[in-house]
Amino acid sequence: MAQSMAAAQVGGHARSAPGIRLLGWSILAIMSAFLINNAANIGYGTPTLFEAFGGAAGGAIVPILIYALCLGLSTVYVLSTGATVLRADAQRLHRFNLYLIRACFWTVVLVGIVDAVIAQLRVENMLTLFFSEDTARALGRAAWVGPYVHMPLVAVGFVLALFTRTLGFTWLTLMIVMSELLIVFLRFVFSYEQALMGDLVRYWYAALFLFASAYTLFDEGHVRVDVFYAGFSTRKRGIVNAWGSVMLGVVTCAVILAIGLNGKTAIINAPVSNFEISQTGAVGMFIKYQMAAFLAVFAITMIIQFVSYLFEAVADIRDEPGHREHKPVAH
Repeated sequence: MAQSMAAAQVGGHARSAPGIRLLGWSILAIMSAFLINNAANIGYGTPTLFEAFGGAAGGAIVPILIYALCLGLSTVYVLSTGATVLRADAQRLHRFNLYLIRACFWTVVLVGIVDAVIAQLRVENMLTLFFSEDTARALGRAAWVGPYVHMPLVAVGFVLALFTRTLGFTWLTLMIVMSELLIVFLRFVFSYEQALMGDLVRYWYAALFLFASAYTLFDEGHVRVDVFYAGFSTRKRGIVNAWGSVMLGVVTCAVILAIGLNGKTAIINAPVSNFEISQTGAVGMFIKYQMAAFLAVFAITMIIQFVSYLFEAVADIRDEPGHREHKPVAH
């Protein structure tokens, strides 16, 4: 909050940069159009942009309209907010990313706890003690648990994120440690272990690692393997960060999305659309499909943060007020 106020205060002393702002918001517009088009392709069979230009029959105009609309909205936004400075845009994107990451953390906590409880009841054949026969059978099918149990919990997670401010890194880490301790205790004291216990730890650990990456980038927490960067001036660091954000960061994450969401059989689309589960079957948790989706969440949040990082870097190159001091971690 203090940083966003600082950005607003320096707004009158910094110059707008419409070219860089248009580049950054266009990157986000293309990403948004790609995600919308992917959902339409998987859900309704509309062609992708490449298929549309390749002469695909039926609905070929849809992806073109989606991309044109998203790019048009980003252009209108940049032109209509011409006085907005780069650091203000960077803070706006960062705040949105915080909300998105916070919502994802709430989601994995809720889904993890509820699905683990259901899995435990399923393994011990206790579902019929709490549910009807039909519901108990349904809770044994991932295709039912996904849309009717997990999706409402995802919605609750996004609502809770509106009213909280903590990102949950610390709490999720604590829950992972407690889960591991419980596994050790039950295994060596009571000789009791179920596949769902390991599933829960892997589920939460994957979320912690992938969701925290964007915030770690904002806080300069990633380890830099460098010889020269730590000794650079603010302007030189800005040049390195600006080029690196676009040419390395955005491109790498775009490749993840392009490969992972490339059609119905892609490595992210296929598990998510089929509510895929692990090989442990009904004795484990039904969350493998969400772990595939974590890769998309990682790439999306990182692209948003890289664009925010780009705006900050160019503002540093232009020597605009409001620079955030960091102590780079070198290795």
